[in-house]
Amino acid sequence: MPEFTHFDKNGGAVMVDVSEKKETTREALAMGSIFMNRECYEKVVNHEIGKGDVLGCARIAGIMGAKKTSELIPLCHILNLTKVKIDFKTDDENCSITAYCRVKCVGKTGVEMEALTGVQIALLTIYDMCKAIDRRMHIENVHLCEKSGGKSGDFFY
Repeated sequence: MPEFTHFDKNGGAVMVDVSEKKETTREALAMGSIFMNRECYEKVVNHEIGKGDVLGCARIAGIMGAKKTSELIPLCHILNLTKVKIDFKTDDENCSITAYCRVKCVGKTGVEMEALTGVQIALLTIYDMCKAIDRRMHIENVHLCEKSGGKSGDFFY
């Protein structure tokens, strides 16, 4: 069983020392979905939300969120991200929008948290822009889909 690395021998929180690790290309993909009522969904996909382009704003917010991850999560390292891409897939049948965030860097630690943060911020932006129409929206299934690079190797959900 792997050991937790964010605690010292006395149980205190620590930022992991990555100074001896080699720089490698790191990449991660995360996803999550937001579900809403039919009226709200149709307004989003038809660009009829009064606040503006919901998915365009959510895309920018997700990118910004990924870049700010180390400011939000106390023990995350500051990373020099080389790529952040947010994509959306709409599902007419379920009135849902799935966000995907792919993040890449060359560094000593992975970008999983940045990908997960990007997805969450994108979905929260959709919620914020649509809450006047549907306060019962809900976010589900946010998870890491894949990651590559680093000593621990590749991961696929």
